[in-house]
Parts: sequence; C-alpha cells; structure tokens
Amino acid sequence: MKIKEIIQVIEAYAPPVYQESYDNAGLIFGDPQTEVTNVLLTLDATEAVIDEAIAKGCNLVVAHHPIVFGGLKKINGKNYVERVAIKAIKNDIAVYAAHTNLDNVRNGVCMEMGRRLGLVNCRVLQPKKGLLKKLFTFVPEADAEMVRAALFEAGAGHIGNYSECSFNAAGEGTFKGEEGTDPYVGTPGKRHFEAEIKLEVIFPVYLEGKILQALLSAHPYEEVAYDIVALDNAYSQVGSGLIGELPGEMEEMAFLQHVKAQFRAGCVRYTPLRGKPVKKVALCGGAGSFLLKSAIGAGADAFISADFKYHEFFDAENQLIIADIGHFESEQFTVELFYHILTEKFRNFAPLKSTITTNPVNYL
Repeated sequence: MKIKEIIQVIEAYAPPVYQESYDNAGLIFGDPQTEVTNVLLTLDATEAVIDEAIAKGCNLVVAHHPIVFGGLKKINGKNYVERVAIKAIKNDIAVYAAHTNLDNVRNGVCMEMGRRLGLVNCRVLQPKKGLLKKLFTFVPEADAEMVRAALFEAGAGHIGNYSECSFNAAGEGTFKGEEGTDPYVGTPGKRHFEAEIKLEVIFPVYLEGKILQALLSAHPYEEVAYDIVALDNAYSQVGSGLIGELPGEMEEMAFLQHVKAQFRAGCVRYTPLRGKPVKKVALCGGAGSFLLKSAIGAGADAFISADFKYHEFFDAENQLIIADIGHFESEQFTVELFYHILTEKFRNFAPLKSTITTNPVNYL
C-alpha cells in the first residue's frame, strides 16, 4: 500500500475543499508514491511523535494539526517546527494532516465529541454555504432511469439524511444533427422532436468531475445538453460545530462533572450556573468561541469548546453555560476517528495510535 492510498481514504471522508482558507491540511512532508510500512496516528506531529514513529517502524504520521501552518523561510532547527521537519525528512517519514476539513464534516471531530457525551439528534451547528451545485440535464424518457442511477451512484442527490433525491419533469426537446453526426435518435439534417425528461440533482462541489463523468458515460446522446449552477444553500452536512441533545435532562453541576470525566479534563472553566437543567448541548473541537452566538441562537443550554478568552465568557450573558475544557481535551479523540476511518476501509490493516500525550498545557 502506498501513502497516497491512505490519503485517498481520509480525503474521501474529509475532502480538502472543506478546509478553511487559513489552514494547511494535506501532505506536509513526504512522497505519496512511497510504500507504507505502518501509520502512526496522533493529534500533533511533535518531535517525540516522530521519534515514536522511528522506533515503531512507521514511515507515515497522520496528525490532526498541521505541523507547518505558515511558511518556512529557513529550516535550521531553531524551533520545534523546523526540528520536526529536519527529523522527519532525514528519516523518510511522511507527515499528513487532516485539520479543519475533518472538523467541518458532520461525522468529524465534533461528532466524536458528541459520542463521548451520548448526544442524540445531532446536526451541524453552523452549516457552510457555497459548497453545493445543481446539475440540469435532458434525457430521453426511456433512458432517464439509467442516467439517474448513474448520477446517484456518483454521489449526487443527497439532501440532509435523504439520498437519491431528484426532480423530473416531462417535456419535448428538439435537435437537428448536422453533417457528420450520428444521432442516437432522428435523422441527420432533419429537426427531431423527442419526449425527454428534465432531470435535476444536487451535489457537493468536490464531486463535480465524478458527476460529469457519470453523466457523459450513462447518457445515450452523442452531444449531452446539461447546465451546472452554483447554489448558495447551506450544506447541512458540512460546517462548524455540532448541536444535539442529551438522552435526558441533567442538573448543571452533574453535567459539568460528566463533561470533565468524559474528556479527562484537568479542569473545566465555566460561566455562572443558571439554575436550569441541561438538555440541548452545542460543542466545537478546538477554539470555538466564534460559534457562541450560533449556540445561543440554536437554544443550547450549554456550549462545550476551548480557548475562550476572559472577556468572551461575559458574552454568554446567562443565556447558556460556556464550558471550556481545553484545546487538547476537546480534540484528543481525533486519533480514534482516524483509526475508525482507516480500519473501516482496510480491514486487514492496523495503524498504530501514538502513546505520546502531546498536550502542552499542564494543570496543578
């Protein structure tokens, strides 16, 4: 198995197009054509993790956080990023990161957090826009099901928790084949009228190439008429944060103790209690203060995230409880998510989970 095959599986789950503009997810160091000896899964690709990879014979480290976030102008070992780069390259260890693209997919980092709390009825807290397109095409009635099925197989037609969604309208199309054509129906040089179905399907932007290939392969016409338009719809399967419900209401302090235990947090920083039970919970892995208004607007009783600044705690304004559990604590189970993604696809392959705790924050 080559490195590129591992990457393809991860990116099929968390497409790179879903990463934020400031991010640097992807293959940081290494040759995608290299054969994999084994994979080490981690939250952070630190020097200690690279040493662990060397000791365990792993030539690919898959991390959540990109070790190189900004540009490197010099690599002389003066800081930990440069030292990781030098050590990884010298020892032929590739480093790959799936960061905000893995945060933004519905079954990504936030859902992994939600599972730890037992949340149900989960949905993306702040869905993203501009990630969907719609295909319109025109197919002879007798061939409509064949084309429709091919588009569904390629990934079109998903709306929320529904699949194979399409709109079909009957109509009549006309065309005249010019000299040198070989029309599927009709005679060259004569206008032809054909009963057709106008077929509409929605699809995520990253699948456009695959969708078009499926259309052109399945459609019977020599020249296929189609339109693709960009949509501004919010994509319910992709975005920031998650909101769900506890199976039953919990008293506030009991809920905070539950959160602390499930995330093995050294401490939980929280806003004043409201004297109300907790049922609806919003959460975000990593620094999630930018989602506070969305959590309040969604009617959350509590918002679990990390890296809140002092004055941002005031912004809760007694409308919910902010529970800051720490950056590492909120994302630590990403390693388990990587493991699930890879072992689900490669049943006879066992990636290794790093035993290094990379949390740079300690608690007294």
